[in-house]
Amino acid sequence: MTRLALLSTVALTLSAQVKLPPYTREVLPNGVVVYYAPRTGLPLVQFRVLIRGGAESEAQGLAGLASITADLLRRGAGQRTADQFADELDGLGGVFNANSNEQATVVNAEFLKKDFDTGLALVADAVLRPTFPADEVRKQLARRMDALKFAKDNPGVAIQPYYRSFFFGRDHAYGRVPDESSLDRIRRDEILDYHRRMYAGRNLIVIVSGDFDTAAAKSRIAAMFGAAPAGSAYQWADDRPPARPAAPRLLLVDKPDATQTYFIIAQPGARRTSPDRVALTLVNTLFGGRFTSMLNDELRVNTGLTYGASSSVEMNRLTGGLYINTYTKTETTARAIDLALEILKRLSDKGLTAEQLASAKAYVKGSFPPARLQTSDQIAAMLGDLELFGLGRDEVDEYFARIDGVTLDQANQVARKYYRNDNLTLVLIGSAAKTHDVAAKYSQKIEERSVKQPGWAN
Repeated sequence: MTRLALLSTVALTLSAQVKLPPYTREVLPNGVVVYYAPRTGLPLVQFRVLIRGGAESEAQGLAGLASITADLLRRGAGQRTADQFADELDGLGGVFNANSNEQATVVNAEFLKKDFDTGLALVADAVLRPTFPADEVRKQLARRMDALKFAKDNPGVAIQPYYRSFFFGRDHAYGRVPDESSLDRIRRDEILDYHRRMYAGRNLIVIVSGDFDTAAAKSRIAAMFGAAPAGSAYQWADDRPPARPAAPRLLLVDKPDATQTYFIIAQPGARRTSPDRVALTLVNTLFGGRFTSMLNDELRVNTGLTYGASSSVEMNRLTGGLYINTYTKTETTARAIDLALEILKRLSDKGLTAEQLASAKAYVKGSFPPARLQTSDQIAAMLGDLELFGLGRDEVDEYFARIDGVTLDQANQVARKYYRNDNLTLVLIGSAAKTHDVAAKYSQKIEERSVKQPGWAN
Protein backbone atom coordinates (compact mmCIF):
# COMPACT_ATOMS: atom_id res chain seq x y z
CA MET A 1 0.00 0.00 0.00
CA THR A 2 1.36 3.41 -0.92
CA ARG A 3 1.75 6.13 1.70
CA LEU A 4 -1.05 8.14 0.06
CA ALA A 5 -3.38 5.13 0.11
CA LEU A 6 -2.53 4.45 3.75
CA LEU A 7 -3.28 8.05 4.72
CA SER A 8 -6.55 7.90 2.81
CA THR A 9 -7.53 4.70 4.65
CA VAL A 10 -6.72 6.27 8.02
CA ALA A 11 -8.70 9.41 7.15
CA LEU A 12 -11.68 7.30 6.06
CA THR A 13 -11.53 5.28 9.28
CA LEU A 14 -11.48 8.40 11.43
CA SER A 15 -14.34 10.05 9.56
CA ALA A 16 -16.57 6.96 9.67
CA GLN A 17 -18.91 6.40 12.59
CA VAL A 18 -18.37 3.39 14.83
CA LYS A 19 -21.42 1.26 15.55
CA LEU A 20 -22.18 -1.31 18.18
CA PRO A 21 -22.66 -4.73 16.58
CA PRO A 22 -26.18 -6.22 16.71
CA TYR A 23 -27.42 -7.42 20.09
CA THR A 24 -30.67 -8.17 21.87
CA ARG A 25 -31.69 -7.38 25.43
CA GLU A 26 -34.26 -9.09 27.61
CA VAL A 27 -35.29 -9.11 31.24
CA LEU A 28 -36.10 -12.43 32.93
CA PRO A 29 -39.10 -12.63 35.27
CA ASN A 30 -36.80 -12.50 38.32
CA GLY A 31 -35.22 -9.24 37.15
CA VAL A 32 -32.01 -10.54 35.56
CA VAL A 33 -31.06 -8.37 32.58
CA VAL A 34 -29.57 -10.43 29.73
CA TYR A 35 -27.75 -9.29 26.59
CA TYR A 36 -26.97 -11.52 23.61
CA ALA A 37 -24.30 -10.34 21.19
CA PRO A 38 -23.52 -13.11 18.67
CA ARG A 39 -20.28 -12.77 16.74
CA THR A 40 -18.77 -15.33 14.39
CA GLY A 41 -15.14 -15.76 13.45
CA LEU A 42 -13.64 -17.48 16.47
CA PRO A 43 -15.25 -20.55 18.11
CA LEU A 44 -15.29 -18.86 21.53
CA VAL A 45 -18.07 -17.71 23.83
CA GLN A 46 -17.75 -15.05 26.50
CA PHE A 47 -19.88 -14.81 29.65
CA ARG A 48 -19.83 -11.55 31.57
CA VAL A 49 -21.90 -11.19 34.73
CA LEU A 50 -22.21 -7.91 36.61
CA ILE A 51 -23.56 -7.56 40.12
CA ARG A 52 -24.60 -3.99 40.86
CA GLY A 53 -23.12 -2.39 43.97
CA GLY A 54 -19.35 -2.83 44.11
CA ALA A 55 -17.42 -0.76 46.63
CA GLU A 56 -20.39 1.58 46.91
CA SER A 57 -22.43 -1.21 48.53
CA GLU A 58 -19.93 -1.98 51.29
CA ALA A 59 -20.97 -0.98 54.79
CA GLN A 60 -18.88 1.43 56.83
CA GLY A 61 -16.06 -0.55 58.43
CA LEU A 62 -16.26 -3.45 55.96
CA ALA A 63 -14.25 -2.07 53.05
CA GLY A 64 -13.08 -4.91 50.83
CA LEU A 65 -16.17 -7.07 51.37
CA ALA A 66 -17.33 -6.91 47.73
CA SER A 67 -13.92 -7.75 46.30
CA ILE A 68 -13.25 -10.58 48.77
CA THR A 69 -16.65 -12.06 47.96
CA ALA A 70 -15.70 -11.90 44.27
CA ASP A 71 -12.34 -13.57 44.92
CA LEU A 72 -14.06 -16.47 46.72
CA LEU A 73 -16.64 -17.28 44.03
CA ARG A 74 -14.44 -19.95 42.47
CA ARG A 75 -13.08 -21.25 45.78
CA GLY A 76 -15.92 -23.76 46.09
CA ALA A 77 -19.15 -23.59 44.06
CA GLY A 78 -22.13 -25.89 43.71
CA GLN A 79 -20.90 -29.40 44.46
CA ARG A 80 -17.29 -28.54 43.62
CA THR A 81 -14.42 -27.80 45.94
CA ALA A 82 -11.94 -25.08 45.00
CA ASP A 83 -9.62 -27.70 43.49
CA GLN A 84 -12.43 -29.39 41.58
CA PHE A 85 -13.57 -26.05 40.16
CA ALA A 86 -10.00 -25.29 39.03
CA ASP A 87 -9.57 -28.76 37.54
CA GLU A 88 -12.83 -28.55 35.58
CA LEU A 89 -11.96 -25.07 34.33
CA ASP A 90 -8.51 -26.25 33.23
CA GLY A 91 -10.00 -29.30 31.56
CA LEU A 92 -12.18 -27.06 29.45
CA GLY A 93 -9.30 -24.73 28.65
CA GLY A 94 -11.51 -21.98 30.04
CA VAL A 95 -10.85 -18.67 31.70
CA PHE A 96 -12.62 -17.38 34.82
CA ASN A 97 -11.92 -14.27 36.87
CA ALA A 98 -13.87 -11.98 39.13
CA ASN A 99 -13.16 -8.59 40.62
CA SER A 100 -14.95 -5.62 42.08
CA ASN A 101 -14.81 -1.93 41.14
CA GLU A 102 -16.55 1.21 42.40
CA GLN A 103 -20.05 0.25 41.24
CA ALA A 104 -20.10 -3.45 40.39
CA THR A 105 -18.63 -6.89 40.81
CA VAL A 106 -17.58 -8.20 37.40
CA VAL A 107 -17.26 -11.89 36.51
CA ASN A 108 -15.62 -12.79 33.22
CA ALA A 109 -15.40 -16.27 31.72
CA GLU A 110 -14.48 -17.61 28.30
CA PHE A 111 -14.90 -21.08 26.83
CA LEU A 112 -14.82 -22.87 23.50
CA LYS A 113 -18.09 -22.77 21.61
CA LYS A 114 -18.57 -26.52 22.02
CA ASP A 115 -18.39 -26.13 25.82
CA PHE A 116 -21.16 -23.53 26.05
CA ASP A 117 -23.41 -25.58 28.35
CA THR A 118 -20.64 -26.84 30.63
CA GLY A 119 -19.00 -23.44 30.86
CA LEU A 120 -22.29 -21.70 31.61
CA ALA A 121 -23.07 -24.21 34.36
CA LEU A 122 -19.68 -23.52 35.91
CA VAL A 123 -20.28 -19.75 35.81
CA ALA A 124 -23.80 -20.05 37.20
CA ASP A 125 -22.60 -22.17 40.11
CA ALA A 126 -19.83 -19.68 40.91
CA VAL A 127 -22.16 -16.67 40.79
CA LEU A 128 -25.30 -18.14 42.35
CA ARG A 129 -24.10 -21.06 44.49
CA PRO A 130 -20.67 -20.39 45.97
CA THR A 131 -20.05 -22.26 49.23
CA PHE A 132 -17.48 -19.95 50.84
CA PRO A 133 -15.66 -22.70 52.78
CA ALA A 134 -14.33 -21.39 56.09
CA ASP A 135 -10.74 -22.41 55.32
CA GLU A 136 -10.86 -20.62 51.95
CA VAL A 137 -12.20 -17.48 53.64
CA ARG A 138 -9.32 -17.55 56.11
CA LYS A 139 -6.78 -18.04 53.35
CA GLN A 140 -8.19 -15.22 51.24
CA LEU A 141 -8.20 -12.79 54.16
CA ALA A 142 -4.60 -13.76 54.91
CA ARG A 143 -3.65 -13.11 51.28
CA ARG A 144 -5.25 -9.68 51.47
CA MET A 145 -3.29 -8.86 54.62
CA ASP A 146 -0.08 -9.89 52.87
CA ALA A 147 -1.04 -7.74 49.88
CA LEU A 148 -1.44 -4.74 52.20
CA LYS A 149 2.08 -5.24 53.51
CA PHE A 150 3.38 -5.45 49.95
CA ALA A 151 1.55 -2.26 49.00
CA LYS A 152 2.94 -0.31 51.96
CA ASP A 153 6.44 -1.23 50.82
CA ASN A 154 5.82 -0.17 47.21
CA PRO A 155 5.02 3.55 46.85
CA GLY A 156 3.88 3.14 43.26
CA VAL A 157 1.16 0.79 44.51
CA ALA A 158 0.41 2.57 47.80
CA ILE A 159 -0.10 6.02 46.30
CA GLN A 160 -3.59 5.10 45.05
CA PRO A 161 -5.14 3.91 48.34
CA TYR A 162 -3.54 6.82 50.21
CA TYR A 163 -4.97 9.22 47.61
CA ARG A 164 -8.46 7.71 47.68
CA SER A 165 -8.63 7.65 51.46
CA PHE A 166 -7.35 11.21 51.86
CA PHE A 167 -9.18 12.82 48.95
CA PHE A 168 -12.65 11.31 49.45
CA GLY A 169 -12.63 10.66 53.20
CA ARG A 170 -14.17 7.82 55.18
CA ASP A 171 -17.74 9.09 54.73
CA HIS A 172 -17.58 8.61 50.94
CA ALA A 173 -17.91 5.19 49.32
CA TYR A 174 -14.73 5.78 47.29
CA GLY A 175 -12.75 6.78 50.37
CA ARG A 176 -13.43 3.58 52.28
CA VAL A 177 -10.31 1.69 51.23
CA PRO A 178 -9.67 -1.85 52.53
CA ASP A 179 -7.14 -1.79 55.36
CA GLU A 180 -6.02 -3.94 58.28
CA SER A 181 -8.96 -2.88 60.40
CA SER A 182 -11.71 -3.48 57.83
CA LEU A 183 -10.25 -6.83 56.74
CA ASP A 184 -10.03 -7.94 60.35
CA ARG A 185 -13.77 -7.30 60.77
CA ILE A 186 -14.82 -9.41 57.79
CA ARG A 187 -16.10 -12.84 58.75
CA ARG A 188 -17.70 -15.64 56.76
CA ASP A 189 -21.13 -14.55 58.00
CA GLU A 190 -20.67 -11.07 56.49
CA ILE A 191 -19.68 -12.65 53.16
CA LEU A 192 -22.68 -14.99 53.18
CA ASP A 193 -25.04 -12.13 53.99
CA TYR A 194 -23.52 -9.87 51.32
CA HIS A 195 -23.85 -12.58 48.69
CA ARG A 196 -27.46 -13.31 49.67
CA ARG A 197 -28.43 -9.64 49.40
CA MET A 198 -26.45 -8.55 46.35
CA TYR A 199 -26.24 -11.62 44.08
CA ALA A 200 -29.98 -11.57 43.43
CA GLY A 201 -31.93 -11.41 40.18
CA ARG A 202 -32.73 -7.71 40.34
CA ASN A 203 -29.03 -6.89 40.69
CA LEU A 204 -27.67 -9.16 37.94
CA ILE A 205 -26.65 -8.32 34.39
CA VAL A 206 -25.65 -11.29 32.22
CA ILE A 207 -23.96 -10.76 28.84
CA VAL A 208 -23.27 -13.51 26.33
CA SER A 209 -21.00 -12.63 23.41
CA GLY A 210 -19.10 -14.56 20.78
CA ASP A 211 -19.97 -17.59 18.68
CA PHE A 212 -23.22 -19.17 19.90
CA ASP A 213 -26.76 -19.97 18.81
CA THR A 214 -29.04 -17.28 20.22
CA ALA A 215 -32.17 -19.42 20.60
CA ALA A 216 -30.29 -22.16 22.43
CA ALA A 217 -28.45 -19.60 24.56
CA LYS A 218 -31.71 -17.97 25.66
CA SER A 219 -33.07 -21.31 26.79
CA ARG A 220 -29.93 -22.16 28.77
CA ILE A 221 -29.58 -18.71 30.35
CA ALA A 222 -33.22 -18.77 31.43
CA ALA A 223 -32.72 -22.20 33.00
CA MET A 224 -29.50 -21.24 34.79
CA PHE A 225 -30.15 -17.67 35.91
CA GLY A 226 -33.94 -17.49 35.76
CA ALA A 227 -34.18 -19.60 38.92
CA ALA A 228 -32.17 -17.15 41.03
CA PRO A 229 -34.13 -15.44 43.82
CA ALA A 230 -35.34 -12.03 42.62
CA GLY A 231 -34.31 -10.34 45.85
CA SER A 232 -34.31 -6.58 46.24
CA ALA A 233 -32.65 -4.19 43.81
CA TYR A 234 -29.68 -2.38 45.28
CA GLN A 235 -30.56 1.24 45.99
CA TRP A 236 -27.85 3.46 44.59
CA ALA A 237 -26.47 6.19 46.83
CA ASP A 238 -27.00 9.83 45.92
CA ASP A 239 -24.02 11.51 44.36
CA ARG A 240 -21.97 13.61 46.78
CA PRO A 241 -19.21 15.19 44.70
CA PRO A 242 -15.95 15.66 46.59
CA ALA A 243 -15.78 19.29 47.67
CA ARG A 244 -12.89 21.50 46.70
CA PRO A 245 -11.27 22.43 50.04
CA ALA A 246 -11.16 26.05 51.24
CA ALA A 247 -7.36 25.84 51.21
CA PRO A 248 -4.78 23.42 49.76
CA ARG A 249 -4.51 20.10 51.63
CA LEU A 250 -1.48 17.82 51.70
CA LEU A 251 -0.81 14.33 53.00
CA LEU A 252 2.86 13.44 53.47
CA VAL A 253 3.47 9.71 53.91
CA ASP A 254 6.87 9.00 55.36
CA LYS A 255 8.93 6.17 53.90
CA PRO A 256 12.37 6.90 55.36
CA ASP A 257 14.34 4.67 52.96
CA ALA A 258 12.71 6.12 49.84
CA THR A 259 14.98 7.59 47.17
CA GLN A 260 12.04 8.86 45.12
CA THR A 261 8.90 10.86 45.82
CA TYR A 262 5.62 9.64 44.38
CA PHE A 263 2.92 12.27 44.24
CA ILE A 264 -0.66 12.88 43.19
CA ILE A 265 -2.23 16.31 42.70
CA ALA A 266 -6.01 15.98 42.78
CA GLN A 267 -9.23 17.95 42.43
CA PRO A 268 -12.91 17.07 41.79
CA GLY A 269 -13.67 15.36 38.49
CA ALA A 270 -16.90 14.19 36.85
CA ARG A 271 -19.43 11.37 36.65
CA ARG A 272 -19.62 8.83 33.84
CA THR A 273 -22.87 10.44 32.68
CA SER A 274 -21.65 14.03 32.82
CA PRO A 275 -22.62 16.15 29.79
CA ASP A 276 -18.95 17.20 29.72
CA ARG A 277 -17.64 13.65 29.33
CA VAL A 278 -16.64 13.77 25.66
CA ALA A 279 -14.97 17.18 25.82
CA LEU A 280 -13.32 16.18 29.09
CA THR A 281 -11.91 13.03 27.48
CA LEU A 282 -10.38 15.13 24.70
CA VAL A 283 -8.87 17.68 27.08
CA ASN A 284 -7.44 15.02 29.36
CA THR A 285 -5.95 13.18 26.39
CA LEU A 286 -3.90 16.27 25.60
CA PHE A 287 -3.09 17.13 29.21
CA GLY A 288 -1.88 13.74 30.41
CA GLY A 289 -3.90 10.92 28.91
CA ARG A 290 -1.41 9.75 26.28
CA PHE A 291 2.35 9.43 25.95
CA THR A 292 2.65 12.60 23.85
CA SER A 293 0.85 14.75 26.40
CA MET A 294 1.62 18.11 27.95
CA LEU A 295 2.59 16.53 31.27
CA ASN A 296 4.73 13.73 29.88
CA ASP A 297 6.45 15.97 27.34
CA GLU A 298 7.57 18.41 30.04
CA LEU A 299 8.26 16.08 32.96
CA ARG A 300 9.80 13.20 31.05
CA VAL A 301 10.88 14.16 27.55
CA ASN A 302 12.07 17.75 28.05
CA THR A 303 13.41 17.68 31.61
CA GLY A 304 13.99 14.02 32.47
CA LEU A 305 12.44 14.48 35.91
CA THR A 306 10.50 11.22 35.66
CA TYR A 307 9.98 8.15 33.51
CA GLY A 308 6.30 8.90 33.18
CA ALA A 309 3.68 11.49 34.10
CA SER A 310 -0.03 11.19 33.45
CA SER A 311 -3.43 12.56 34.38
CA SER A 312 -6.65 10.65 34.94
CA VAL A 313 -10.31 11.59 35.13
CA GLU A 314 -12.31 9.12 37.21
CA MET A 315 -15.71 8.85 35.56
CA ASN A 316 -17.65 6.34 37.61
CA ARG A 317 -21.25 6.28 38.85
CA LEU A 318 -20.41 8.82 41.53
CA THR A 319 -18.25 11.89 40.91
CA GLY A 320 -14.61 10.95 41.19
CA GLY A 321 -11.34 12.82 41.12
CA LEU A 322 -9.17 14.35 38.44
CA TYR A 323 -5.50 13.96 39.22
CA ILE A 324 -1.90 14.21 38.10
CA ASN A 325 0.20 11.16 38.96
CA THR A 326 3.99 10.86 38.71
CA TYR A 327 7.23 10.36 40.65
CA THR A 328 10.72 11.80 40.73
CA LYS A 329 14.02 11.60 42.60
CA THR A 330 13.82 12.93 46.15
CA GLU A 331 16.10 15.85 45.39
CA THR A 332 13.95 16.99 42.44
CA THR A 333 10.61 16.77 44.27
CA ALA A 334 10.01 20.53 44.38
CA ARG A 335 11.03 21.02 40.76
CA ALA A 336 8.71 18.26 39.54
CA ILE A 337 5.70 19.48 41.56
CA ASP A 338 6.33 23.07 40.47
CA LEU A 339 6.48 22.04 36.83
CA ALA A 340 3.31 19.95 37.09
CA LEU A 341 1.48 22.90 38.65
CA GLU A 342 2.87 25.22 35.99
CA ILE A 343 1.51 22.99 33.21
CA LEU A 344 -1.84 22.81 34.99
CA LYS A 345 -1.97 26.61 35.20
CA ARG A 346 -0.98 26.92 31.56
CA LEU A 347 -3.86 24.71 30.48
CA SER A 348 -6.33 26.60 32.66
CA ASP A 349 -5.13 30.06 31.64
CA LYS A 350 -4.26 29.60 27.98
CA GLY A 351 -6.39 26.65 26.97
CA LEU A 352 -5.89 24.55 23.86
CA THR A 353 -5.20 25.46 20.28
CA ALA A 354 -7.27 24.29 17.32
CA GLU A 355 -4.35 22.11 16.22
CA GLN A 356 -4.14 20.43 19.64
CA LEU A 357 -7.87 19.74 19.71
CA ALA A 358 -7.75 18.22 16.22
CA SER A 359 -4.89 15.98 17.35
CA ALA A 360 -6.86 14.81 20.39
CA LYS A 361 -9.92 14.05 18.28
CA ALA A 362 -7.89 11.96 15.84
CA TYR A 363 -6.17 10.11 18.68
CA VAL A 364 -9.37 9.27 20.57
CA LYS A 365 -11.21 8.21 17.42
CA GLY A 366 -8.28 6.10 16.27
CA SER A 367 -7.77 4.32 19.59
CA PHE A 368 -11.41 3.78 20.56
CA PRO A 369 -12.41 0.88 18.25
CA PRO A 370 -9.38 -1.38 18.93
CA ALA A 371 -9.51 -0.64 22.65
CA ARG A 372 -13.28 -0.99 23.19
CA LEU A 373 -15.00 -2.79 20.30
CA GLN A 374 -12.59 -5.18 18.65
CA THR A 375 -13.12 -8.42 20.59
CA SER A 376 -16.11 -10.23 22.07
CA ASP A 377 -15.00 -9.50 25.61
CA GLN A 378 -14.64 -5.78 24.78
CA ILE A 379 -18.15 -5.73 23.33
CA ALA A 380 -19.48 -7.49 26.43
CA ALA A 381 -17.72 -4.94 28.63
CA MET A 382 -19.22 -2.09 26.64
CA LEU A 383 -22.75 -3.50 26.88
CA GLY A 384 -22.27 -3.97 30.61
CA ASP A 385 -21.19 -0.36 31.03
CA LEU A 386 -24.16 0.95 29.05
CA GLU A 387 -26.59 -1.02 31.23
CA LEU A 388 -24.85 -0.19 34.48
CA PHE A 389 -24.72 3.56 33.82
CA GLY A 390 -28.13 3.80 32.17
CA LEU A 391 -26.78 4.80 28.77
CA GLY A 392 -28.14 3.92 25.34
CA ARG A 393 -26.44 2.47 22.29
CA ASP A 394 -26.11 6.01 20.95
CA GLU A 395 -23.28 6.37 23.47
CA VAL A 396 -21.25 4.35 20.97
CA ASP A 397 -23.10 4.87 17.70
CA GLU A 398 -22.93 8.67 17.98
CA TYR A 399 -19.60 8.87 19.79
CA PHE A 400 -17.57 10.05 16.81
CA ALA A 401 -20.23 12.62 15.94
CA ARG A 402 -20.06 13.94 19.50
CA ILE A 403 -16.29 14.13 19.27
CA ASP A 404 -16.52 16.01 15.98
CA GLY A 405 -19.07 18.35 17.55
CA VAL A 406 -16.80 19.55 20.36
CA THR A 407 -15.74 23.10 19.48
CA LEU A 408 -12.57 24.81 20.62
CA ASP A 409 -14.60 27.11 22.86
CA GLN A 410 -16.32 24.14 24.50
CA ALA A 411 -13.04 22.32 25.07
CA ASN A 412 -11.49 25.39 26.66
CA GLN A 413 -14.55 25.96 28.85
CA VAL A 414 -14.15 22.40 30.13
CA ALA A 415 -10.42 22.96 30.67
CA ARG A 416 -11.11 26.04 32.79
CA LYS A 417 -13.93 24.32 34.68
CA TYR A 418 -12.06 21.18 35.72
CA TYR A 419 -8.32 21.88 35.44
CA ARG A 420 -7.97 24.52 38.12
CA ASN A 421 -4.84 25.26 40.08
CA ASP A 422 -6.39 26.54 43.29
CA ASN A 423 -7.05 24.70 46.56
CA LEU A 424 -5.73 21.36 45.39
CA THR A 425 -5.25 18.11 47.31
CA LEU A 426 -1.72 16.70 47.25
CA VAL A 427 -0.49 13.27 48.39
CA LEU A 428 3.25 12.60 48.63
CA ILE A 429 5.05 9.37 49.55
CA GLY A 430 8.75 9.65 50.25
CA SER A 431 11.30 10.57 52.88
CA ALA A 432 9.55 13.06 55.16
CA ALA A 433 12.85 14.23 56.60
CA LYS A 434 13.94 15.33 53.11
CA THR A 435 10.61 16.55 51.73
CA HIS A 436 8.73 18.14 54.65
CA ASP A 437 10.05 21.63 53.91
CA VAL A 438 9.21 21.13 50.25
CA ALA A 439 5.67 20.06 51.14
CA ALA A 440 5.21 23.22 53.22
CA LYS A 441 5.45 25.24 49.98
CA TYR A 442 2.17 23.85 48.76
CA SER A 443 -0.03 23.75 51.85
CA GLN A 444 -0.18 25.22 55.33
CA LYS A 445 -2.23 22.20 56.34
CA ILE A 446 0.00 19.12 56.22
CA GLU A 447 -1.03 15.75 57.59
CA GLU A 448 1.89 13.42 58.12
CA ARG A 449 1.88 9.68 58.72
CA SER A 450 4.23 6.74 58.38
CA VAL A 451 3.84 3.81 56.00
CA LYS A 452 4.28 1.64 59.11
CA GLN A 453 1.03 2.93 60.59
CA PRO A 454 -2.00 0.74 59.98
CA GLY A 455 -4.65 2.07 57.62
CA TRP A 456 -4.32 4.71 54.99
CA ALA A 457 -5.31 8.31 55.59
CA ASN A 458 -8.69 8.49 57.32
